[in-house]
Amino acid sequence: MKQVTLCFVYREDGHLLLGLKKRGFGTGKWNGFGGKIERGESPQQAAVRELHEECGLEARPEDLDPRGTLTFFFPDRPEFDHYVHVFVLSRWRGEPSETAEMRAVWHAVADLPFDAMWDDDKYWLPLVLEGKWIDATFTYKSDNETVDTMSIDVRCKR
Repeated sequence: MKQVTLCFVYREDGHLLLGLKKRGFGTGKWNGFGGKIERGESPQQAAVRELHEECGLEARPEDLDPRGTLTFFFPDRPEFDHYVHVFVLSRWRGEPSETAEMRAVWHAVADLPFDAMWDDDKYWLPLVLEGKWIDATFTYKSDNETVDTMSIDVRCKR
């Protein structure tokens, strides 16, 4: 199972920076920024590196606010299985830019494009944006697009 990161950049005015994935796993979906944890990296270091690679923003690992973990199972495509460290970031340097992998766009939190995101996002992302810590597990149907089963453990803060 791949260990990866997922970082959501949040502005105080109620906007969330999402990236439209242009290639690879999740192509065509809006998501946060993140990816594989490389050997010797902490999840925070990986999140900061991936954020910079995918949208050009610079951040410090200590500015990431951990918000939980997500475990994804794709029974028909086990190579898609992921264990995800989720972070929210509200302090960074620079302006988001489009890269070969992602097109970064600010979205009002009240109007997130859930119909163009992973199916699971609508269940857990609002909780994270409310400041809660979650540990969640999602199993996808054979279409690899629709959640089959889920469990979400919510805490006020870890």
